[in-house]
Amino acid sequence: MKRGLLIAGIILVAAFTQLHAQTEDGWIVIAEKTASFKSDIDKISPKGEKRNVSKIKIKCIQGTLKLKHVHVTMTDGTKKSYDAKGIGILNKGMSSFAFDLPGKDTKLQHIELEYDSAGNILISKKAKVQVLGKKRKNKDKDK
Repeated sequence: MKRGLLIAGIILVAAFTQLHAQTEDGWIVIAEKTASFKSDIDKISPKGEKRNVSKIKIKCIQGTLKLKHVHVTMTDGTKKSYDAKGIGILNKGMSSFAFDLPGKDTKLQHIELEYDSAGNILISKKAKVQVLGKKRKNKDKDK
């Protein structure tokens, strides 16, 4: 019983430390997606405070992923597409460049990711990615 509580405590501390490290530099996890072993497009619609970001980046946390395009739509209808060819293939632990979002006071409505999951169903794991967002600075803090 004591051993189980100790393990649970260690996991809780590790999770809090990871969350603190992510939010310390202003990056938050908007979503996590698992890519199938084919070309695919995933649409992500963040909720709440996860919409109030100024930049996004894609981080591979498992497997290998070839990112093709990133399309964003803001709440005011502004759309922007980013060509991810310069990024190439993302392996576990790698992330894309940060993509600046259009507009100063608009919020993120949705993101569409176009990608290929590299690998083989018999040999490698499916790619898992996190979409990270850089928190938009409040104007009140800057004054």
